Amino acid sequence: MAPVSQTVDTSCRGAADCGDLGICIDRQGRWFYHGSPIARREMVCLFAGMMCRAEDGGYLLATPDEVGRIEVEDVPFLAVEMFVCGCGREATISFRTNVDAIVTLDADHPLRVVENPETGEPSPYVLVGDGLEARLTRSVYYDLVARGWEEDLGGERVHGLWSRGTFFPLGRLDDHPG
Repeated sequence: MAPVSQTVDTSCRGAADCGDLGICIDRQGRWFYHGSPIARREMVCLFAGMMCRAEDGGYLLATPDEVGRIEVEDVPFLAVEMFVCGCGREATISFRTNVDAIVTLDADHPLRVVENPETGEPSPYVLVGDGLEARLTRSVYYDLVARGWEEDLGGERVHGLWSRGTFFPLGRLDDHPG
């Protein structure tokens, strides 16, 4: 593996490479240090604010002087709460993450939905910033889907919603013979 200082984003260059920090974030957004849960929420929020992406797609914790790798099973954050202001095409949708960051769904913070090829189950993600994403929890995603409606995109019927003037498709509406 290349030294971290050669693979990190330019904002992390010049920092001393601390290697693997022994920190892992599981799919449920829980943080661990050498297998033990990090119970202090303040520590998790502090570390979350120091996170950045490596050029190779990995995750790093970086200070101006030091940088180290952490393991992330899926994405580092969860969107655990949704706020909606306005309705229809004039709506603004925001999410609160499990580390209390607020992100507003817009062209700079898009939503993407990945479908599991085996089960067809959707996994929705919102870009928090700087290559870092939050996966919407199931309940937040269901609330989002309930607010959506049908739109025609290039001749295809899709279910989705608007936020800050941008339409975000949630899925295709297939014609089912009835």
